[in-house]
Amino acid sequence: MSPSTIRFVALTRREVSRFLKIPRQTVGAPLLETFLYISIFGAALGSRVGELHGFDYIVFVIPGLIMMAFAINSFSNNSSSILQQKFQGAIDDQLSSPASPGQLLLAFTLGGFLRGLLISVVTFIVASLLVDLPVKHFYVLIPALFLVGWFFASLGVLVGVRAEQFDDVSFAQTFILQPLIFLGGVFYSASLLPEPYQTLTHFNPVYYMISLVRYGFLGVSDISVWLALGFLTVATAALTYANYRMFKSGYKLRK
Repeated sequence: MSPSTIRFVALTRREVSRFLKIPRQTVGAPLLETFLYISIFGAALGSRVGELHGFDYIVFVIPGLIMMAFAINSFSNNSSSILQQKFQGAIDDQLSSPASPGQLLLAFTLGGFLRGLLISVVTFIVASLLVDLPVKHFYVLIPALFLVGWFFASLGVLVGVRAEQFDDVSFAQTFILQPLIFLGGVFYSASLLPEPYQTLTHFNPVYYMISLVRYGFLGVSDISVWLALGFLTVATAALTYANYRMFKSGYKLRK
């Protein structure tokens, strides 16, 4: 391997090792949370709600849970990792190393992406053991999940770079990210909402991400799938480019 490739692999391995060293926090806790969601909404509410769009309620909910696990874990991994390294001063050494800004950014982003991917894959496996979960449109599901994971991993990088204390990260996750996800249709169909809430839901960008993933699994959607996939691609690329500009200039990274 070339020296450039070796540096990138080492940086990525460091990010992956960081979350694998504490599996109960980074893997066990999200899985327990997902299991509780499936138990509560499947056993407790599923029998009362019945079906949505021709599917048992719990089957309708699981694609949103998988997307939520991917998004939250990708975001939280990168935002906390970068902020922690800023406090420790380790980020200064990395910016001064032979690694290019693009390599640093790619390694950070990939670390969160892989954590989110791990959680979402295990969530899918566990959910498939509990219910009969179909995969209707594999060719939409894979790019949709990839873009969702990369988008939130990149968003975690952005928040981690701009944050000055851990409260900033906590605020972004608790008061912005989680409300957008929960109000984006994870546990309900937006078509069932009365006005004006149905219209307001369409202003939530996460609603389109959830709809894409749900279409990949179940084949049902209230949106234009290809248009949403195109917008998500553009948004992910724009966010990645913005992060690259920050790493290249050292914005809020260098002391």
